[in-house]
Amino acid sequence: MTIKAPTLNVGGLGADPLTQRINEKQEKWKYKIAVLSGKGGVGKSTVAVNLAVALAKKGYHVGILDADIHGPNVAKMLGVDKADVLAEKLEDGRFEMLPPMNNFLGQTTPIKVMSMGFLVPEDQPIIWRGSLVTKAIKQLLGDVKWGELDFMIIDFPPGTGDEILTVVQTLKLDAAIVVTTPQEVALLDTGKAVNMMKKMEVPYIAVVENMSYLICPHCGNEIDIFGKGGGRKLAEKEGVDFLGEIPIDLKAREASDAGIPIVLYEDTVAAKAFMEIVDKLLEKLKKDEDAPSDENNDESPAS
Repeated sequence: MTIKAPTLNVGGLGADPLTQRINEKQEKWKYKIAVLSGKGGVGKSTVAVNLAVALAKKGYHVGILDADIHGPNVAKMLGVDKADVLAEKLEDGRFEMLPPMNNFLGQTTPIKVMSMGFLVPEDQPIIWRGSLVTKAIKQLLGDVKWGELDFMIIDFPPGTGDEILTVVQTLKLDAAIVVTTPQEVALLDTGKAVNMMKKMEVPYIAVVENMSYLICPHCGNEIDIFGKGGGRKLAEKEGVDFLGEIPIDLKAREASDAGIPIVLYEDTVAAKAFMEIVDKLLEKLKKDEDAPSDENNDESPAS
């Protein structure tokens, strides 16, 4: 049976059972990828949404969690912000939320989406302390019927705060994609996010540079509004991969507002950039998967 989703009862959650449920669920997710940034305003959610859609376009089964509790906008960008969230009653009496899905009229596999934006009115602020935010994120991971996924994309809030720390300690992340823009101020904070992921021992860390340049709609020339090459230089400095540059595309704003990710507009430079980034990411993940484990490398030959 299905009923309307209950209000999040964050205050009464028990940490241990919830963490156990997350552990059980993440065993069904082949790759867990965090998308984060050291500061807001760099287009982190745009990158997360388009990565998810690009992967689904290739036929992978994808879920995306909007973990930005204070500023949830993933549902809007994926065109499901008006969807009703239902819940299913389980045998033990608990309820599990059913994530809304969108396949963009058959252009992708169905993408599962969960966001706090489904559960509160659009103009209502969420005024919570960090511990409540952390518990809400964990409930959106552990009390949602995600099922089996090839990719779970987690769109983290900006910064390097407590909620990110707690979730990274709970999930066994396979990769972290750190989003920046080319200018110096953004790069300072991006470096902090990269180093946080290093300290958390995330196996694969890469940088994506968003808003790299604007293609003039009149003459076609590239205009370096925020500088040039900062993301690549940061990746080289920190010893992590640089996956690519995403230009400013005037169509991207209109597409996001309409709930159609720019990667579905195949003729745009931005769409091509996202697909190239996903190809590089898949190649790296496949390479790491095929590589012999450290345990095998450490084994001594039998005497």
